Amino acid sequence: MSMFCYQCEQAAKGTGCTVAGVCGKDATTATVQDVLLHAVKGISMYARRARELGAADTDIDMFVVEALFSTVTNVDFDAEHLLNVVEAAGKVRDRARALYESACRGAGKEAELLGGPAAFNPASSLNDVVRQGEEVGVEAQKARHGEDIAGLLNLCLLGLKGAAAYADHAHVLGSDDEAIFAEFHRCLDALAAEEFVAGDLLKLALEIGDLNLKVMELLDGANTDTYGHPEPTEVRVTPIKGKAILVSGHDLRDLEILLKQTEGKGINIYTHGEMLPCHAYPELKKYPHLAGNYGGAWQDQHKEFDAFPGAILMTTNCIQKPRDSYKDRIFTTGLVRWPGV
Repeated sequence: MSMFCYQCEQAAKGTGCTVAGVCGKDATTATVQDVLLHAVKGISMYARRARELGAADTDIDMFVVEALFSTVTNVDFDAEHLLNVVEAAGKVRDRARALYESACRGAGKEAELLGGPAAFNPASSLNDVVRQGEEVGVEAQKARHGEDIAGLLNLCLLGLKGAAAYADHAHVLGSDDEAIFAEFHRCLDALAAEEFVAGDLLKLALEIGDLNLKVMELLDGANTDTYGHPEPTEVRVTPIKGKAILVSGHDLRDLEILLKQTEGKGINIYTHGEMLPCHAYPELKKYPHLAGNYGGAWQDQHKEFDAFPGAILMTTNCIQKPRDSYKDRIFTTGLVRWPGV
């Protein structure tokens, strides 16, 4: 089975991974993710129209956000789990359709009969879903629309994935914005069209850039309202004798929960990679057992996790294929998954 994925800077030869992802993602997982993204467009086709009639459902909104986030590099590598998410997407699409049709009845309006992704029914078996994925992935888009349009379509989609990651983090801290949810649905609905004009897609890409700024502002407010404004902080980078847990990713809430669970138990908590800024937040650095930072960037984890003597917790999109030497002591939370971990 072949694949084509070029959504991150790790892409093989700078052009795309065609056999397996440099990140460790296999072709099956990549193809199931393509199906999930196609199904999500169908959900948003109904959700957008429902919102225009004043009907919204936060569960539908968050399913779309979390589905997008699940397909970001280094998040969910578990094809069997993603198959379950694809199955759930079909049910959420039906829920969004019912919401739209109910809103139409309330407004005395005839509901549109939607095709394309809105009429897509995911298969039930992994092999059949993979076959469906071969019809909606990047290579299929290139064959149908040409490389330029396919590139613009994926530029927009990757921008939405990044915004979804920020939106999910904000949601965890209780911060949502109805206008942001509406924009996700509007953009995905636009990407579900049958034909495209390059100029229109470029305009959409710029609008998605604006969306990212708005979502980052939402997340910044959620972080500072919850944990205080970051301040210059000296961070220890040498070890302290004793038991230790290493936390990687971006989720401040997960770190806070772990700090509370380990308080007074003689366990030192260390951050890794993108978790380093957590030391600057007043409500997090008040925990004395937030002992310091270990290692460097997330892409150095194979060597650094191998040498770390304690348990490791992955909270967001930073996991790579674990080595056998530490596979039994690495754990995931939230949307992060690796088979057997």
